[in-house]
Amino acid sequence: LEQPGGCCYRNARRINRWLRLNLREEAMAAKVNGKAAAPAKEKEEEPSFYEDEENLKKLCDFLRSTEGPAVREAIEMDKRVYYLKGEKLVNFLVEPKKGTKWPASLPRFEDRQAAIAVCRDLCRLQFMHRSEKEGKGELSVSRVRDFDESGYFTWMYEGDKTFSHFMTTLLIGGFLFCTCFPIWPNFLKVFVWYLSVSLLLFIFFLITIRALLFLFVWIIGFECWFLPNLFDESLGFVDSFKPVFSFEKTAPGQLPYRFGVAVAFFSFCWWAVTQPSEFDGFIAAQGDFISDLYQGKLLSDMSQQDKEDIDKPKMPSLEDLMEMDSEDPDEDEMNEEEKLDSLLDNLMDEEEDIDEDEE
Repeated sequence: LEQPGGCCYRNARRINRWLRLNLREEAMAAKVNGKAAAPAKEKEEEPSFYEDEENLKKLCDFLRSTEGPAVREAIEMDKRVYYLKGEKLVNFLVEPKKGTKWPASLPRFEDRQAAIAVCRDLCRLQFMHRSEKEGKGELSVSRVRDFDESGYFTWMYEGDKTFSHFMTTLLIGGFLFCTCFPIWPNFLKVFVWYLSVSLLLFIFFLITIRALLFLFVWIIGFECWFLPNLFDESLGFVDSFKPVFSFEKTAPGQLPYRFGVAVAFFSFCWWAVTQPSEFDGFIAAQGDFISDLYQGKLLSDMSQQDKEDIDKPKMPSLEDLMEMDSEDPDEDEMNEEEKLDSLLDNLMDEEEDIDEDEE
């Protein structure tokens, strides 16, 4: 091996050269791979857009707007709240409903995992909390805090307060305006009177027609309600008008009741038709009542002047004061004494007549 011209010496030089070439190639490859991995590492370490709490607020403002997912109303801890299912929220984030205008300032979600991660952040930062259903329209706070697509989540974030403050100011102004009713001009009082009477009649006829429609359909074996949730106190204003109609088959065992109600109702209709004079008088009386209601003539024992002066302070006139001064209390006392003397004289005369008859 020590001989420069030997075979082993030449092989050793070849092996050494091959090792140096391999080491040089590996170094160059490591250098290239290092340059390529650096941007990827920086990209992984770059924070997500929704990791910023302010950006989450922008997302919640969009979700709580009319463009956001549909929510339901319920009562939780004696307070009206809005809730939705976790699966519907994730589906909306991944694939919004048709016609939704997604804000240009908010990036879209590429997959369900990214949407679920953001929903977990919403629960962690208390933009919403998990709830449990206790009954129809009733919720309770769940002990489980983690996000799950199968759970129900109640919004704690109320969004922009501008509209709420505006409505509160409008409510206070309306209240103060109503308290000043005594100093309203006459034409405004008449307008409010007509509006109140019209609203009262509308509600009366709505309830009557609604009940008659249910009665007619119930007699033939079905339950049909117009605005079935109209008087449901657990629902909001808009939900009270949904659905417009409900049509279901009656429960079994109601045939005798339906037959009895049908006989009573049609008997009343037959009586009303065969008694035209009384029925016509009833219709005329109702027409007069509505006419008097609009004209303000229900208080018939009050003069028109008293109606017009109903808001004015009651002050005695000069004639009333003069009559009060002209009254003499001594004259009243003398009149009472004279009446008493006359009564005693009559009694004595009757006793004398009785004595004479006995003799």
